[in-house]
Amino acid sequence: MKSIRSIALVLALCAPLAFASGAGDKHFKGEPAETLPQAVKNFSAYNQKLEAILNGKVDDSAMADIHILTYTLENALHKMNEEMAQLAETLEKVHKASEKLDREGVVSNGRAYLKVSREIVK
Repeated sequence: MKSIRSIALVLALCAPLAFASGAGDKHFKGEPAETLPQAVKNFSAYNQKLEAILNGKVDDSAMADIHILTYTLENALHKMNEEMAQLAETLEKVHKASEKLDREGVVSNGRAYLKVSREIVK
């Protein structure tokens, strides 16, 4: 019986938000992550929110909050993974250029690599 009440509570808490994103859309969207800086910002902020919830009592209301915030974390991780895959390719260009003693390739690709990597690590 407790699980039925838990499900009802989650649905009650989530239903108004689920339909806010558009007619007929029954899933949350979470905060967008259209750019790497936006993804990193959301990733950091929502990890802090998750940690705060986990450090407290993880009751049914907390479970609903966690369910909702995971959408934003998933969006952030998706964008970060896309960007990291591209960053790995850029780093490989730096690596290959260094093997060939291609200074121009090392410098141009190295700068492109650092520009993106600094969005994650300042």
